[in-house]
Parts: sequence; C-alpha cells; structure tokens
Amino acid sequence: MSRHHGDADHHHAHQVDYNRAFAVGVALNVIYVVVEAAYGFAVNSLSLLADAGHNLSDVLGLVIAWGAHFLSQVKPTRRRTYGWGSSSILSAMLNSLLLVMAVGAIVWEAMGRLNNPVSVAGGTMMFVAGVGVVINTLTALLFHGGRKHDLNIRGAYLHMAADAGVSCAVVLGGLGISLYGWTWLDPALSLVIAVVILVGTWGLLRDSVNLILHAVPSSIDPAEVQDYLAGLAGVVEIHDLHIWALSTTETALTAHLVRPESDHNDRFLHDVDHELRTRFRISHATIQIEQGDDSGTCRLASPDSV
Repeated sequence: MSRHHGDADHHHAHQVDYNRAFAVGVALNVIYVVVEAAYGFAVNSLSLLADAGHNLSDVLGLVIAWGAHFLSQVKPTRRRTYGWGSSSILSAMLNSLLLVMAVGAIVWEAMGRLNNPVSVAGGTMMFVAGVGVVINTLTALLFHGGRKHDLNIRGAYLHMAADAGVSCAVVLGGLGISLYGWTWLDPALSLVIAVVILVGTWGLLRDSVNLILHAVPSSIDPAEVQDYLAGLAGVVEIHDLHIWALSTTETALTAHLVRPESDHNDRFLHDVDHELRTRFRISHATIQIEQGDDSGTCRLASPDSV
C-alpha cells in the first residue's frame, strides 16, 4: 500500500503576498462605508444606506478572504493536522447569515418609504456614490493580477468590481431624483441593491454549507476526476474516491486505485499528484495503491461505503 501527499508547494510557496493589497482594500472601504452611511442618514437616502450595507458586506468578504489567505499559511500542528484553513468556511457561513438579516431590514424600510416617500438630496447621492465607484474600482484593481490563479483572490476581485457597478446605479438614481424629483427612485434602488446582496449571499451561504458538509467544491467536476484516475496506466478499478475542501482555497482528495501489475514506483504517484494540482487545483492528494489479489478485498470497495 502506497500513499502520496502533495508537495510542499501546496502551502503556497509561489503565491504572491497579497497582505498589503487586502490591508489597503479593507482600509479604503471601511472609511468609505462610514462616510456613505453618515451621508445616507444626513440626506435621508435609503439607497445610500443600502449601498453602504452592501459595501460593508464586501468589506467582511475581504476580511474573510484575507483571513483565509493568512490562515492557509499557518503550519499544521499535531492536534490540527490540516491547520486553520477551515475556519474561513465557518466565517463565510456566519457572514452570509448576517447578510440575510441585513437584507430583511433594507426591504422592510424600503417598502415603508415606497408608501411614504421622503425627500432626498440627489446631488449628494451622486457625489457620494461617485466616490464609491472610484474606491471600489481601485480596490478591484489591487486583485486584478491574481484573479486567474487564485480563487480566493478572484472572489475579492469580483466582489469589489460588483460594488463599483452598484455604486454606478446609485449615481444614476441621484441623477433621476435631481432632474425629475423621482423620490420613489431611492427606495426602489434600495430594493434592487437588496436583491443583488441576496443573490450573492445565497451563493455564499449555499457554498459554505456545502463545504462544511464536505461536498465536492463547485469548481471541480468529480466525474472528470474519476475518469482521469480510471484512465491511468495499469488501473483497472477505482473506489473510495473523496474530494472535499480543506478551506476556501485548498481542496483535498483520497482514492484507492487497483493496479494488479503495480510496482509501487514513486514516479507514478508524483505524476498523478502533479496532474491533480495543475489540472484540477487539488492541492492535497492521498492515493492508496492496491493490487486486487486474493489476499483480501478492500472493505471500502463497495460503492455504498463511505
């Protein structure tokens, strides 16, 4: 029986240090959230307050991504043999639950204001939201370079790019109020923003629950992985295949491969590990080789076993 674990580079030896980018992004957006919320209260703009809540949610998303980036580099211990990476999954679920509550509050207030419109300073809305467009765009650019190579960085990039788009919508809303006096546009935009938050939050909640339950990450096709392993030279059977997330950035795999003519060479295991990392982004693979002789059948060979 042979096992093989991913090489040391699954600890991100070649990963670019994004700690400064996260620090700058979080600082800029926290300042903007405070300013936007203050102006929202000052001019009675629910859409500014809703956008501030949306931006706050993405600040939390940045903090979670930053935490995952940091925790993925913490060395494992005898007690925590996989390190602290899974804490990012718990944080994502907590974040999503808090956002669902925030969406409920926004919708409640927006429905009340649709029935009783409140005067809003459209010019102030345009100015504050315009600042948000600039800040969110600059923050997105901080993560632009790594968006294709790191799913965690890509998530941060997409969050901030979406924020820039939402802020653009608030600018247009302020323009409509300034030119035509459409006070109903402010709560209407709040409902749109609430929907945007809910859509993103639902995906975050669904994915975090799936990861907690050790489901295969959505970015990986388990059938494709099984076909690859089953097609390896000398493999006549594959069983006990499991793929799950160690954190929001790392994925693990275990599998039993039956190779009757196996010589247990390390080159075979090394090549399989390399292909799993480069093709499927599975960073921690454990492969058990069996010869399938009459000495004993693996108790996990049944498709019903876990």
